[in-house]
Amino acid sequence: MSYEDAVRMDLSIRALYAFVTVIDEGHFGRAAMRLFVTAPALSQQIRRLEQQLGMRLIDREAHPVRPTGAGETLLPHAHRILREAQDTAIDLARFSRRQDRVLRLGFINGGPNSLTTTLLSKLQSPLELVQLSWQEQLAAVASGEVDAAFVRPPMPLIDGLTLERVTIEPRVVMLHRGHRFAQRESVTIDELDDETHVSTDRAAPEWISYWAVDPRPSGRPVRWGPLVHNMDEQIQTVAAGLGIAITAASIADYHSNEAISYVPILGIEPCTVDLCTRSGDDHSGVLELRRVVAENVSAKQAV
Repeated sequence: MSYEDAVRMDLSIRALYAFVTVIDEGHFGRAAMRLFVTAPALSQQIRRLEQQLGMRLIDREAHPVRPTGAGETLLPHAHRILREAQDTAIDLARFSRRQDRVLRLGFINGGPNSLTTTLLSKLQSPLELVQLSWQEQLAAVASGEVDAAFVRPPMPLIDGLTLERVTIEPRVVMLHRGHRFAQRESVTIDELDDETHVSTDRAAPEWISYWAVDPRPSGRPVRWGPLVHNMDEQIQTVAAGLGIAITAASIADYHSNEAISYVPILGIEPCTVDLCTRSGDDHSGVLELRRVVAENVSAKQAV
């Protein structure tokens, strides 16, 4: 195929993404839901791509649907094109932020506390805050979606990222106000062995196990309960008396609820907040943020 033939093909990123999504899902209906389009519209989009290439790409008779021989040939190229398109968008966005010096800073709901807020107040760089989900904490920095993020370890470190300790704080148990421990000054971790703990499928296994203290010091596994996907859902689930959750002490300052009590836990290590950045990143806002964090750590060590 000549370069001119390739130009006439004019494959759109949207069409390739639609094709890859259908193959990933193995079903037009599920793929359409992911793409926020109707199944007929998605099917028509794939047919236009097939007509453009002059070959059938998807075996619609198979269950689940699968690529034809031509589709198998296109698939790795489609993945590569989509990765390169994403990388291009990230690099251009990063360049744009450097031009106007904007620091794009990620955080999870429950990540910031009074200290991180104080640190941000010391920055001179223009700042844009981006809320991340639990599972995105490091990936968003690695991909360039954000320039830095305040994260709550532990989590598997991604190559090319650096973590710097910001602060340490106790862990507490989040309880329904009517719970038998709600008025206690503290509880031991062993006393929580028989409690039902909220669960999630939106984070790394080691992160989930750490926050639930699973297994417990007694050796007993955690009794898992309702599934939640973010801090708001967790609070509502606990407020309804459907389970407990172990979290950071500062959560009580930012997520108060008349139906919830926060009680300190004895017998477990405290949690941390870390600053995650890309190693060697020379973004002026990132450099300033690192400096502010380092100065804060030095000041605390001098006390």
